[in-house]
Amino acid sequence: MAIITASAIIRALSLFHLSLSYFLIASPSTIAKQSLVSILGASMQLPTPPSFWVASPSTALAALILALLGVTDLTACSLPEDIASYYWGSQAPIRCTFFFALTGYAYAFKPGGPLRGNAKEANPWDNLNTSVVFTWSFLEMINWFWIFITLREERRELAARKAERQRAEENML
Repeated sequence: MAIITASAIIRALSLFHLSLSYFLIASPSTIAKQSLVSILGASMQLPTPPSFWVASPSTALAALILALLGVTDLTACSLPEDIASYYWGSQAPIRCTFFFALTGYAYAFKPGGPLRGNAKEANPWDNLNTSVVFTWSFLEMINWFWIFITLREERRELAARKAERQRAEENML
């Protein structure tokens, strides 16, 4: 049995999304100055975006999207156990794969990166190659992988309980 349930991890992640949403509206520089963002960004040689030093329409939009994600995930956590198992069982691998791809893209296609080289032409996707995007997607990927593993363990335990319950009913007959 898992020490922390998948539902608890999802709730914590949802509250993290809501906290990020608040800071993106109130003070985006607080996020950009975090030591984890600085350490991961420096180790991957990714720049901190200048747009994160002051609130802007783009940070406000990102805040609204994160708030929506946090509220909907909190709402989905209140589903009955059987339905939640199917819902999160399909969401976790999709989100984990998406954030794995985003993390990989932010690193591999940065200027001077392994798949981009020294190409000088501007690319509209270059805005994803920042320390903030990399750190956020890396943390999301880790959390969703943790949720996926925990859900698999919980699903196995639920199947064992159902089989035991069915065996007990057969023995009563």
